[in-house]
Amino acid sequence: MSCFQEEGSWDLSFSGAGFLGLYHVGVIHCLRERAPRLLRGARRVYGSSSGSLAALCVLMDMPTEECCAYLLSVVKQIEQLSLGTFHPAFAPIEHIKEQLQHLLPDGFHILASQRLGISLTRWPDGRGFIATDFASRDEVIQALICSLYFPFYCGVIPPEFRGERYIDGALSNNIPFVDSPSTITVSPFTGTVDICPQSTSASMLELNAFNASFQISSTNLFLGFSSIVNPNPEVVAHYCRQGYLDTLRFLERRGLTKEPVLWTLVSKEPPAPAQGTQDTGHDGGQKAGLSLNWAVPNVLVKDVPDFEQLSPELEAALKKTCARDPRPWARFRRSRPGKVLTYLLLPCTLPFEYAYFRSRRLVVWLPDMLADLRWMQGWLRSSALRVCSRTKDQLLGLVSLPATCLQPEVAPPVDPAKEPRPALHVRPEGYSAGPAP
Repeated sequence: MSCFQEEGSWDLSFSGAGFLGLYHVGVIHCLRERAPRLLRGARRVYGSSSGSLAALCVLMDMPTEECCAYLLSVVKQIEQLSLGTFHPAFAPIEHIKEQLQHLLPDGFHILASQRLGISLTRWPDGRGFIATDFASRDEVIQALICSLYFPFYCGVIPPEFRGERYIDGALSNNIPFVDSPSTITVSPFTGTVDICPQSTSASMLELNAFNASFQISSTNLFLGFSSIVNPNPEVVAHYCRQGYLDTLRFLERRGLTKEPVLWTLVSKEPPAPAQGTQDTGHDGGQKAGLSLNWAVPNVLVKDVPDFEQLSPELEAALKKTCARDPRPWARFRRSRPGKVLTYLLLPCTLPFEYAYFRSRRLVVWLPDMLADLRWMQGWLRSSALRVCSRTKDQLLGLVSLPATCLQPEVAPPVDPAKEPRPALHVRPEGYSAGPAP
């Protein structure tokens, strides 16, 4: 616990989670209820991809209901589309950008420069970059958009930040400062971070990628699929509750809470107080001085019969956010006959919807069209020159190889200093050459 004694000596880091970003809301709400000093006293809050939105919620101290509403808005919007993420109306970047412009106050960049860190990936070399200083509110919004931009899923031309093109920060640095002993890391995937679901698989295989470690298991494969393919709001709410329970396990193991809540949830008597063991587990003892109580049980959402008793505010926010539109036409569209009718009419309605939404996106793109086309032209030219240069070098290497084999052998040059000289004949004294006999 000594790591979290001095205020401002630790950081928070939220990983990319895709559509499972509501897991971070459960983590934030549990910290706000059970250990608020971990949120208030954090020196800086880092985020990658959808984790950057969670970091934004921490900095703005947004109520849990608003956090759920903002992070679930894209999920609920896609649920109303007949083709899901493949529908022409699917435009998550435009939707999130509009929300950020409405949400962030004018002077927010001052607070963001002091406490916010956003992970970005530079295009096209894939080098990671963490933005921590912002000159204006628009720079904060643009950095968030770049960190959320997944290539070819959100569009073709990457967004721009300070004259450079950047894409999803999770592709280079999914969990910023994951190896730092003073950083509390959060991820919805089972692995070796501080707050994450505990694995129930016996697999010992791990995948180290994007500056993170993932256990190779069926659970993580399902979570990865759910983070890309839009799940329904109930599934996302389930992982939000699991984030709350995982955070509670983290706090109890490190002795940061006084009440053994998880023991009461599984109907067991709490063990006798003990000093715990030194943390030499997943971080190799880097967090020196922190004692862990490994006897704290792992509790799943299915083990909690009434989650409302555990956290009434979070459960009320989830129920309100996941509520469907009660109007008759919306209820008919969600019903099975309504879905069948929608798909039957799709060949007639889809061309008009495609033309309308593509035209609408074109109008939104007009202010940035020249800059984007100029960048694409330069990038294509540089890529073509790079390919031609490599091809030329390979062809010259293939041609020079047989040419050297057909050349005649040439004797090596002789060094004059080592060349043998003719013998000198010395004439005896008094000898003179006479006429020939």
